[in-house]
Amino acid sequence: MAKKCPCGTGTPYGECCGRLHRGEAEARTAEELMRSRFSAFAVQDEDYLLRSWHPATRPDRVEPDPAMRWTRLEIVRTEDGGPDDAKGVVEFRAHYTAGGQDGVLHEVSRFVRHDGAWVYVRGKVH
Repeated sequence: MAKKCPCGTGTPYGECCGRLHRGEAEARTAEELMRSRFSAFAVQDEDYLLRSWHPATRPDRVEPDPAMRWTRLEIVRTEDGGPDDAKGVVEFRAHYTAGGQDGVLHEVSRFVRHDGAWVYVRGKVH
């Protein structure tokens, strides 16, 4: 049986975020991009994280922590970010385990279209 996607849709990884990570498709919405970025952290896909980050705010490197295990994504709300929008906001809680302790990253992320594709701009941690 195929492994479920870390983003929480219940779809197999290869049919869900895996196709975005491999460059076979692009996110249709800001939420889909957020889910794919969470999955990229979960599978430690640094290349995808950089590709899906706006060039004006993108760091030189992203180094996922191998000791951190991302366990669940909870979408709190979305604002705009649909297939016909130019910008969007996704508020989420990313659950993780690190050093035997459970934690939650609560962030409000901003996304825009750049060269026709959704990209992450920046987030504010709460």
